[in-house]
Amino acid sequence: MEHFIVSARKYRPQTFKDVVGQQAITNTLENAIERSHLAQALLFCGPRGVGKTTCARILAKKINQQEGATENPDEDFAFNIFELDAASNNSVDDIRSLIEQVRIPPQVGKYKVYIIDEVHMLSQAAFNAFLKTLEEPPKHAIFILATTEKHKIIPTILSRCQIFDFKRIGVKDAKEYLKYIAESQGIEADDDALHIIAQKADGAMRDALSIFDRVVSFSGKQLTRQAVTENLNVLDYEIYFTATDLMLENNIPQLLIDFNETLSKGFDGHHFIAGIASHFRDLLVCKNQATIALLEVGDQTKQKYLEQSQKTSQQFLMKGIELANDCDLKYKTSRNQRLLVELCLMQLASINYDGEKKNSDRFIIPATFFIAHGKQTNPVAKVSEANASVPTQVQSNQGIPSNSASTEAEKPSTEVNTAPKAVTPPPKPKIDISMMRNKVSGLSLSSIKAKQEHLKKQQSKVVDQKELPKDPFTEEKMVEVWNAYVEKIDKKGEKIMSSLLSTDIPKLKDATTISIELPNETMKLEIERAQYPLLEFVRRELNNYDVSLEIDVNEQTVKKYAFTTRDKYEKLKEINPLVERLRRDFDLEI
Repeated sequence: MEHFIVSARKYRPQTFKDVVGQQAITNTLENAIERSHLAQALLFCGPRGVGKTTCARILAKKINQQEGATENPDEDFAFNIFELDAASNNSVDDIRSLIEQVRIPPQVGKYKVYIIDEVHMLSQAAFNAFLKTLEEPPKHAIFILATTEKHKIIPTILSRCQIFDFKRIGVKDAKEYLKYIAESQGIEADDDALHIIAQKADGAMRDALSIFDRVVSFSGKQLTRQAVTENLNVLDYEIYFTATDLMLENNIPQLLIDFNETLSKGFDGHHFIAGIASHFRDLLVCKNQATIALLEVGDQTKQKYLEQSQKTSQQFLMKGIELANDCDLKYKTSRNQRLLVELCLMQLASINYDGEKKNSDRFIIPATFFIAHGKQTNPVAKVSEANASVPTQVQSNQGIPSNSASTEAEKPSTEVNTAPKAVTPPPKPKIDISMMRNKVSGLSLSSIKAKQEHLKKQQSKVVDQKELPKDPFTEEKMVEVWNAYVEKIDKKGEKIMSSLLSTDIPKLKDATTISIELPNETMKLEIERAQYPLLEFVRRELNNYDVSLEIDVNEQTVKKYAFTTRDKYEKLKEINPLVERLRRDFDLEI
């Protein structure tokens, strides 16, 4: 069995021309070598898999080649290139050992190149030990430092290096390089399939090649979009195209079924709704010729985007993006995340609905619409089927026979108006009277008569106010009745109201007006709400229906009542002043 070499190693660039997506840096390094302007300390920083170590190796070989000599891939100058992994050699002793090696000049070539990868992993002491050598190295020594986290390197090291910032590799560049590798291996790859791999790599060429190897192992020599989406577990563009078509057709049931199938494949609802928002953004981009370049998809998919963008309005897309983004923000905090996404999908499918009851931006088409129309995709206002089943159906004047009308009623009228030039009036609508025999109209004579009798009975119960008894009574009798009412409601369990009514002793302001004083408005309001059963009891017991209640608020009376712990203590102290002495002697707290 032949030993397999991964594509990231097999196709590692050997010259600056092979490096993908870093033309500015490679041109700068080539010009610096040609003009002998190369710094003795270089810092390559950037994301993973963008070519930092690769460029360092190419640079190390290129500066040792003789002037005018052609590039020889087999000549690697291995004795002049030293690679150090700072992640595992990060101590002061490792740096001291490196400094001792730097003093020895090269045996072959002009320069000894020291490549220190992941330099941000060096300890603080190792950085300090490296400062002097990095600032004034021997003429034959060049240091190339590589890191993914430049912010972890101390400023004194950064100031001694020439810094090169590597950028993420664009989707287009990565796709072209994958296409070159696929052709060199004799693999037929769809343009959309390579585009999805490049997008999934997120700007890292090494990740793109690793994904490419994995998908090729899965699908063989034929690399299709379906195989890539299945293997990488990403949502295919077709899912979003289908969902958008269902939204435009207001087909909520099928949309929810498709969403359930997506969840059953292991995809997250958050991923789905975020993809809907991105899909609407891409459709919006296709609306203008100037912004089509912002659409990062393959040529076949781009054509589908252009076609679907013609079906959608800008208002639909803007509202859809707003609803999808709102759902995206609420997803993590929601307790029922699936329901949140399903509600959002129903709102998206209701944007274009033109029904009469659409009175909200977040309107959802009612379920009766799909029952009545059998899941029709075009929501047109129609007559409800329920109206057709009413037994007292009124027939039109077009001769449509009633199902329950008698044969005599179905005969057309033979009477003709003899007046000259008179227009024959349309026949009166035929009504099925047989269904109405047992029903009584709300305006029938019997119902009117029943209402009149009911009013007479009610009026007979009302007694003239002048005929009610008005016996005189004393204040003592009134207080006795008052206390009887308080005791009555206390037995019923109305403890709060009985306590409020016991706050003050009622007095007679005049012959029929009972007056009480309360310390605050809250107590007054509570008694006013419950005064009607109180007055009814008092009037009946005193046999005087002119009795009324007057409630006054006197804040001075607050001092008479002990509400808080401090108030109770002050009351106790007034009764027995020795209580204060007891508290002081024993150092007690209230």
